[in-house]
Formats: sequence, C-alpha cells, structure tokens
Amino acid sequence: MAEIHSTPFIYMAPLRGITDTLFRRIYCKHFSGINAAVAPFINPQRKPVRSDKLLADVTPRDDRLLLIPQLLNTDGDDFLALAQRLYDLGYEEINWNLGCPVPMVARKMRGSGLLPFPEKIVAFLEHVMPRLKTRLSLKIRLGYHDHKESLTLLPLLDRYPLSEIIIHARLGKQLYRGTTYPDSFMLCQEVSAHRLVYNGDINTPSDYEELKKSINAERWMIGRGLVANPFLPSEIKNGPISDQLKYEKLRRFHDEI
Repeated sequence: MAEIHSTPFIYMAPLRGITDTLFRRIYCKHFSGINAAVAPFINPQRKPVRSDKLLADVTPRDDRLLLIPQLLNTDGDDFLALAQRLYDLGYEEINWNLGCPVPMVARKMRGSGLLPFPEKIVAFLEHVMPRLKTRLSLKIRLGYHDHKESLTLLPLLDRYPLSEIIIHARLGKQLYRGTTYPDSFMLCQEVSAHRLVYNGDINTPSDYEELKKSINAERWMIGRGLVANPFLPSEIKNGPISDQLKYEKLRRFHDEI
C-alpha cells in the first residue's frame, strides 16, 4: 500500500491508456509517496447501469489505494445513473472531468471544451448535486481559449459543496504542449472558496520546491513526471534515493508490469 503522509498530499493523475488498474496496482507495490489516484475517465454511455465492461478499470474496488473514478458525462441523468452504480460499488467520491483537451472530446462540449460555457456547468450541477450520493470533485483547466474562463467559473462554484477542484495549469487549446501558468493558478485561489489542487509539469523535486515557494497548496497532482520517474512522489516527500536502490526497484517493477 502507498505510504500515507500528511503533507504534501499527492495524487496520481489520470493518464488514459497508462495509469490503468494494472499500472496502479503494480506501481503501489513497488513505489511509495502517492496518497490517492484519480482514474482515467469512464467513457460516457447511454445505459450506464449495464456498463460492466466500461467499469473494468475501477472494478473490483481495491482498498490498497484511495481511488476516485472520473466521469466525462455532460448529460445529468446519465451522470447520475453512473454515479449511482459507482456508489453501489463502494465509491464515496467521484470526479467530473472538465479538463480533457483532446479535440474530439472538446468539440462535443465535454472536458475542457465545456469551460467557455459556465452557465451549462452551473445548470449541470444544479441538476446533479441534490441527487448525488457520493462526494464530487472537479478537474478543470485554466480555460479552453482564455485564462479568464476559470476566473469567471470558479466564483460560481462556491455555492456547491464540492470536495475540491483540481486545476491543470494550462489551457485546453494547448493540449499538453507549452508552458504552464502557476501565476494564473494563484489568481484562481484568490477567487475560489474551494480547496484547489495544483497539477502541471511537476517533473522533479526541484520543480515542486520552486512551485511551493509561491503556491500555498496542500494537495498536488503528478502525471507524466510520475511515469517518467516513478520515484518522484517519494523523493518529494522523503529526499533522494540511491542509484542502486532505484535500479533494483525499477527492474522489479519493469519485470512485473
């Protein structure tokens, strides 16, 4: 089981096709430092009560790691049906994906493609929140076209009892290219009453230390940096690891996965 530390709280990011149930299970067997993971999003479906195959990544529920399933649905009733199914499986929290930048998703006004339309997000939450049995967190970006989109949206979300909001400090139109904008994340903190989680380009312990100088956050999410260096969460929390130990752990992890 992953080591649990109070500060910082580190999430494994949802990377579709990479951080699936096999990766998560074997990663936690060989490495430490993460507190929880958000699973890659479950594809929207018309009949979520019959979605056994599409729920394969989050079933059976594994108590060795705090896992939060992620939904991409923008139809409120379909979202609620899938959320109920996850609740019945024992999940107490789910995450709504408002961050996916992939064009085929964004063009359907899903993921980050919904961020330019705060009124639709609010209408969705108005429909869903009173009926939802699980806690709900959001994963967003700074906007799709413009940073102002998040600054417009976030104050509107204060009225809802969200558990937290994870912000990838890029725009949707950037995909995963270009620089991140920690300064814009800090502006988001000024306009939101919710707990905000920082996500974006934490690739080394020094990246984290540099961000920590200006960003007052208890929770952080690491994606590609963790895949490139699976020791990263532990190094952030506990300091450097010897090259010999790294070699031995990485070889065992590689052989098993």
